[in-house]
Amino acid sequence: MTDLGDFGDFSAESDSDSAAGGSETVDRDDRSATPTPSDETTESAAEHSETDADDAFESTSVEPRGEDVGIGALCVSQGLRVAEEEDETTLRAYVTQGNRSSIRIGSYLLAPYPDGETLFCRITGLEYAQQYHADDATEIHARRAMRSDGVDEADYKFVAELEPVAVLYDDDGELKRRMTDRVPKPQTVIRTADDTEQIKTGLKMPEDGVFLGHLSVGGEKVRTAASPPTIDYRLKDDYDAGDPLVFRHTLIAGGTGSGKTHGAKNILRQFLAEERTYPMEDGRDVGPAVVQFDPQDEYAQMHDDNPDLDDAFARRLERENVAYGGVADTTAFVPKVGDASYAAGHHRAQQVEFTIPFTMCRTRPWLVSGGSLNDNQYGALTYLIDRFFRDYGDGGTYTEFKSFLDDPALREELDESGRVHEATYDAVRRRVFGFDDVFDQDARPITELIHQFVRPGGLSVVPTYHVNDTRATEAVVLALSSLLIDEKLSNDPTYDRIKETPLVLGMDEAHNFLTDADSVQARKVITKFTEAAKQGRKERLGLFLITQDPQDIDDAVFKQINTTVVLNLGDEDAIKSVNIPSTLESKVPYMEKGQMVVYSPDNSEPVELIGLSKCLTRHGRD
Repeated sequence: MTDLGDFGDFSAESDSDSAAGGSETVDRDDRSATPTPSDETTESAAEHSETDADDAFESTSVEPRGEDVGIGALCVSQGLRVAEEEDETTLRAYVTQGNRSSIRIGSYLLAPYPDGETLFCRITGLEYAQQYHADDATEIHARRAMRSDGVDEADYKFVAELEPVAVLYDDDGELKRRMTDRVPKPQTVIRTADDTEQIKTGLKMPEDGVFLGHLSVGGEKVRTAASPPTIDYRLKDDYDAGDPLVFRHTLIAGGTGSGKTHGAKNILRQFLAEERTYPMEDGRDVGPAVVQFDPQDEYAQMHDDNPDLDDAFARRLERENVAYGGVADTTAFVPKVGDASYAAGHHRAQQVEFTIPFTMCRTRPWLVSGGSLNDNQYGALTYLIDRFFRDYGDGGTYTEFKSFLDDPALREELDESGRVHEATYDAVRRRVFGFDDVFDQDARPITELIHQFVRPGGLSVVPTYHVNDTRATEAVVLALSSLLIDEKLSNDPTYDRIKETPLVLGMDEAHNFLTDADSVQARKVITKFTEAAKQGRKERLGLFLITQDPQDIDDAVFKQINTTVVLNLGDEDAIKSVNIPSTLESKVPYMEKGQMVVYSPDNSEPVELIGLSKCLTRHGRD
C-alpha cells in the first residue's frame, strides 16, 4: 500500500496485460479440450466479424466545423447588463482555450452590434470557473496535480470581465465614439482590438500632437496589423479642439531611477521641434521658448546629439514624426552666486553668466525674506523696501539696503511714529540679511539679458547644481520664474519679448519651490503660480513641473494641471496625491523604467504608455 491507498496498487497498463495473459491461458486450455475448428467454421467467424465492424458506431469530433473568429463570446449565465453606474454593469465573456494564454487585464476588445456599430471595451478581471461541479480542494486532487505535466483547460471555464468604454460608429465615413448606451447581444463574438483607428477613437486619443510614448497594457506595447505596429500617444497641440495642452500645464511624477528626466527631455524636445509654432494675437506664428530650471545640471545636454541613437532608430522616429537630435539653440544661463564655480564638461551648450539685481525686490519683497514672516512682519518689509527705493532711487543695491536698515535713527523714527514696532523691525532685519552672495554679483543682470533669455524656438537652462546654499537657490529660481510670470500676465509689460513669445516654464524638483507652507512669502509664490496656471492658456504660458514628491506641491497649483504623467512611485502618499484612477494606481509601484500612466481628461481616457527606450538628445554623464 502507498500513501494514496488502493490507487497506488492500480496500474492500467499491468491490469490490461494480466487480462490479456489470462485470456491466452483460457484459450490454451480450450484448445487442448476441443478439436480444431474446420475451415467452414473459420469462414463463418470471419463473416460475423465483418458484420460487427460494419454495425459499429462512427466516432464524431466535438470540434465544430469551420474556423474560429475572435477570442470568445459574450455569455449571459450571470447576466448581460449595461448601466449608467459602473458597478451595476455586468459584461462577461467566455474565452476559448487557444486564446487564454494571450489575454491580459487591461487588454482592449471589440464586440460588434448587428447594425454595424461596435462596443469598445477593456478587460478588468479574469477568472477560472468550474466547468463541472466538483470539489477539487482535496488531498488527492492536489497530489495528482503535483504529479501531472499540465492542466486540462477543457475542465474549466475562463471568463473575462469587461468594462464598456465607448460605442464606435460610422458618421459619413468618419469613425466616431459616444458613451455606452446599448447592450450587446448574447453570444456576440468578441475579438482583440488590433486596428489603430478603432483603438485611438475608442480611447479618444488625438491623431496628431506632442508625442509622449506608445500605448501599452501590462508593460507590453499594444500591437496592431498596421506599419508601424505600435500606437503612438500624443497630446493635442492645436486650437481646433480647444487650447493646446502644453498651455494647460503638465506634471511629471516619478521616483529615483524611474526614467523621469529621460522622459522629460523627450517631451521637451517635441516642444522645440522646428515645425511647432503657435498663433499670437498679432497674427504671427511663433515657436515656443523653453526655460528649464535644472537643479541637477542635466538639461543643458539637450544641446548635443545622443551618440547611442543609431540610424535604424532614427528612421523609425522619422516614420512616426518624432523630433530628435540636439537642440542647437540651447544656452545655459549660469547664476553668479558668491564664489561658486560652474563646470560644464558634460555639454557643449553656450554659457552666459548673470546675476539677480536687487531692484527686482522692489515689486517682489518676498525674494529677500530668508525666513518665515508673519503678515505684520511682511507688511513692515514691504514698507521698508518701498521707502529704501524712494530714498536711493531705482539703482539701489542690496549692500545699500543693509546700510539703510542699520540706521538706528530710522528704527527709532518708525517705532515712535507707530509705523513699525522696534521688535518687528529687528525681526525683519534679521531675516533679510544673508543674501550677499545672491544679489548684485559681478555679472550682467538678468534684466539686461531678456532677449537672450527668452528666444522663440530656443532652450534656456538655468543650472543650480553648483550653488550649495539652498536659500540662494530658491531666491534665484523664484526671482526668474516670477519675472517671467509677471511679464506674461501683465497688461503693461516692461519686456515685450516675454509677453509676445509662447513660453514653457519647466521646473525640476518643483516640490522645493511650490510646497504647501504657512509663511507669507510661500503664499505669495503659490498665489503667483496659481494665477499663471489659470491664465496660461490665454497668455500662451505653460507650466512643466517635474517632481518625485508630488504630495508636497500645493493643491492650488495641482488643481490647475491638466496632464499628469506618472512613472514608478513607491510612496503610497505620493501615488494617492496624483489623483489617477484607482485601476491604474495599483500598477504604479510595479512599473519598470520608462513605463508610465497618463491621466489627461481633456485628451484621452487614462492609459498606460511605454516611453522611448533611447533619449532623443544626449543624456547621462560618461
